[in-house]
Amino acid sequence: MDSIQFTLPQSRIPEAWYNILPDLPKPLSPTLHPGTLKPIGPEDLAPLFPMSLILQEVSAEREIEIPGEVRQVYARWRPSPLFRARRLERALDTPARIYYKYEGVSPAGSHKPNTAVAQAYYNKKEGTKRLVTETGAGQWGSSLAMACAFFGLECKVYMVRVSYDQKPYRRGLMETFGASVTASPSDETESGRAILAQSPQSSGSLGIAISEAVEVAAKDPDTKYALGSVLNHVLLHQTVIGLEAIEQMAMADDEPDVIVGCTGGGSNFAGLVMPYLGRKIKGQSQARVIAVEPAACPSLTKGRFTYDFGDTGHLTPLVKMHTLGSTFIPPGIHAGGLRYHGMAPLVSHVMDLGLIEAESVQQLDAFAAGIQFARAEGIVPAPEANHAVAGAIREALLAKEEGKARTILFNLSGHGNFDMQAYIDYEAGKLKNYDYPEDEIAMALAGLPSVG
Repeated sequence: MDSIQFTLPQSRIPEAWYNILPDLPKPLSPTLHPGTLKPIGPEDLAPLFPMSLILQEVSAEREIEIPGEVRQVYARWRPSPLFRARRLERALDTPARIYYKYEGVSPAGSHKPNTAVAQAYYNKKEGTKRLVTETGAGQWGSSLAMACAFFGLECKVYMVRVSYDQKPYRRGLMETFGASVTASPSDETESGRAILAQSPQSSGSLGIAISEAVEVAAKDPDTKYALGSVLNHVLLHQTVIGLEAIEQMAMADDEPDVIVGCTGGGSNFAGLVMPYLGRKIKGQSQARVIAVEPAACPSLTKGRFTYDFGDTGHLTPLVKMHTLGSTFIPPGIHAGGLRYHGMAPLVSHVMDLGLIEAESVQQLDAFAAGIQFARAEGIVPAPEANHAVAGAIREALLAKEEGKARTILFNLSGHGNFDMQAYIDYEAGKLKNYDYPEDEIAMALAGLPSVG
């Protein structure tokens, strides 16, 4: 039998996002003002975000209602399907049962519209005229561009230079949706010009692009900033993934023993696992939860859990997270969405609490896993999602080695239809692995802010 799909009717789109904060055994460390190093208040974030999102960022409510207009847009692709990967199971000759939640069915081809639509809605409701953001691989930028088109907002995107050059079709998709796209670092902002003065050929990073976007938003009262990962409200919006998966796994009459997701900033990972971690905290799940990150940018496995800036230009508040240092610029791997120096504070926190574990994967191993998956299941994963595929395959082969059946659930966060040049380069032997750049990260960590 080929792969089995478990689909929910549109009436089963979740009516509320799940907020894990009130269920955590230990609260998150506060976000600090970059100047005073004191906990920030809503007024400090008001120049960047609408008040509704600021309140979601710190909400103690376990369930936050999804507005009807957001659910109407979600209905274009949600609930997303859950598949049992029987063909992959046979190819691996494993006793494991492998399931994947497929977010590539969205109009933008990834999980990112789950929060883009919500952020555009709340901004429009509070009178915002334009949203500005950054993007790595382009999945977030294209999602926000689409959401802005739906709600009548202008959209400006700073796209990390290496991805701007590697992924012209993602850039084209953003522009088709009506966004203005600029390669970062650029000469349009003070932070961009400062980077170019130091390194004229800079390949950029998400940290640099964030600095540019934040700078633009802070100077224009009609413009707000939208972030595609890292912050609590972004991870909150993604929990529709896990909420649906729990119901779909019940349809399959199965329960995951292992849950896997790729991690860069943490949004797709959190979207799948936070509802399960809520159950785990309550003793309703015993699943191991594994975050898989690129070996070239290993914030969870090699970074330091401490306060740091979320951007390279030090314009953002300080958050406690696993970080490689805000000035670290990762190598130019094709998984552009995972090239971020830090990890979401919430994901970092549950890691510190021992609720999840982390591992890293080299670029060539990730692409090899993605190709094996594509030949078995017929879906070409995005380079970012390849890391989750590699983690799931690793667990399935471990089950084979141990001779023990187990149920594996992973998030296939997006398709790679716009990333075929990366696959062409892989097949041609042009891609390479990147060793963990210890010296560069040591230098970046040496510049961490001093927080008492």
